[in-house]
Amino acid sequence: MVASGRQGAGATQDTAVTAARAGDIAAARLKERIYATITLTAVVVALSETDHPEHLEAALTVAVTALGVWLATLVADEQSHRALTRRNATWAEIRSALHVSSPLLLTAVGPLVLIGLSALGALGLETALLISAGVEVATLFLWGWRTGLRMGNGPLSAVISGLIDTVIGVGVVAVKILAGH
Repeated sequence: MVASGRQGAGATQDTAVTAARAGDIAAARLKERIYATITLTAVVVALSETDHPEHLEAALTVAVTALGVWLATLVADEQSHRALTRRNATWAEIRSALHVSSPLLLTAVGPLVLIGLSALGALGLETALLISAGVEVATLFLWGWRTGLRMGNGPLSAVISGLIDTVIGVGVVAVKILAGH
């Protein structure tokens, strides 16, 4: 009986560790998504201010930006991993890094779809880019709002959390645009 009690406690501890690891992965993926959202929002706003941008140029700029940020993240992850562990990442660690960083690429999907719709004549390119920026800013609000709700401080606190995240995100976008990025 004692052995089964220990086994049950071990299973509970393993479940808690697995849940904590899943929470860490979800947090890391969200962090990457928020970073990419802010970066791509700055890019699409800057593109919307360009005199006579072309659809192909806009699509390539968005795609290459997302790809570049993703590759930079993978390089940084691998270099920091080697510095801390004194070894290369295993295939399992590489798969995990790819999984965690994939939202960096996914953030480009919305703007690319809207640029594609613009190329088909459904709306103007500047309008498509501004809608993309607006959707991304709204997404920042929703993540902050959801986080505020999950913290359990009530709906007003959730709205304030969403607004703060939005203001910070828009502020970062403004800084990036003013810096010419």
